[in-house]
Amino acid sequence: MSVREFPLPDVGEGLTEAEIVGWRISVGDEIAVNQPIVDIETAKAVVELPSPFTGRVTALLVAPGAVVPVGTPILAVEVSDREPVLVGYGVGHEQGRRRRLRGANAPQQGGAGRVESAAPQQEVTRLVPPGKPMAKPPVRALARELGVDLSRVTPTGSHGDITRDDVRRAASGNASSPAPIAARPVRGERVPVRSVQRQMAQAMVRSMTTAPHVTEWVDVDVSATMALVKRLRAEPEFADARVTPLTIAASAVIHAIRRTPIVNSSWVDLPDGSAEIELYPFVNLGLAVASPRGLVVPNVRDAGSLSLSGLARAITEVTERAREGRLTPSDSVEGTITVTNIGVFGVDGGTPILNPGEAAILATGRIVERPWAVDGALAVRPVMQLSLAFDHRVVDGASGSAFLADVAAYLHRPPH
Repeated sequence: MSVREFPLPDVGEGLTEAEIVGWRISVGDEIAVNQPIVDIETAKAVVELPSPFTGRVTALLVAPGAVVPVGTPILAVEVSDREPVLVGYGVGHEQGRRRRLRGANAPQQGGAGRVESAAPQQEVTRLVPPGKPMAKPPVRALARELGVDLSRVTPTGSHGDITRDDVRRAASGNASSPAPIAARPVRGERVPVRSVQRQMAQAMVRSMTTAPHVTEWVDVDVSATMALVKRLRAEPEFADARVTPLTIAASAVIHAIRRTPIVNSSWVDLPDGSAEIELYPFVNLGLAVASPRGLVVPNVRDAGSLSLSGLARAITEVTERAREGRLTPSDSVEGTITVTNIGVFGVDGGTPILNPGEAAILATGRIVERPWAVDGALAVRPVMQLSLAFDHRVVDGASGSAFLADVAAYLHRPPH
């Protein structure tokens, strides 16, 4: 008999950390390969992890609510040397130096035994590749900006990682004596920041600090769009889809990209300090959705190849899964441009923040009846405001304006 540890795996798309939502097992339970044992929450989805071992649970190494990096042991199982193991699951076992994971909770400890790939003490550890300091991408970006060598920085993070303050102290020559953090009195209720909210916050900060945002607005008479929505809802082809003005706006974005393809692209910084613009030959249309987990941005893959009815069904399906918490990590990656419907919250417009890796995002506002000049006379028309934010490194003012004008023209006179 021996005790095997199960490290938090990368469930796909470059996961760096996850929150333990809840255990489905307890110490002493007998478990089998592929049995669901724990729910984790990443920035993109809640994922159910199966057991890679058959055996008896000896320890749950991380408490529910804790956020841990990929590679952190989360479970210990006593297994027979002849019991099956789920092959190819988890992170690699390459040699590396171990750094203690301070602050990780180990609420349940169980039986004894020989623990493979673990130090004798019962502290949770984390594998770090040799010579590579632990630091998140924004911290590494700050270090590059300030000219700080991370290998010479003393980490003070709760997980043994290098923080922004560590980098700033190193840049000022005070890396060896970190300043104490003064405790601030708590004057209100504090709630923990969940994984999806923290990841979204980091993504938004990264986007705002790296991409120069420009936002333009235009109002459009959507009388024809509203008439089209009413007509399509009555057609059998659209019976299994929810047709809304957002459906037509999404189609307008795809149509406008054909005339201004630069908005469907991304700025790419290269290791040698140069940069490239990656132009995408497909449209993976992101849709910002308010879900029980917070803001998520799943995308409709290859939306440009879909008919209007196919697009309507795809939008209906992905937004329903987002609101029900059924997204997978792959649903929210590789988007090329995003549409966000802020009109459902009763507002006209805003200054949306770009999804990292994209060059444009369109916000659609509420539809309200307003006075509108029609053929020289004043009339009351349903009007929608469009707000387009774009990365000015990639999209210049002329291209952004042309794209927004095309979207507005499509909504004013949809070709369907």
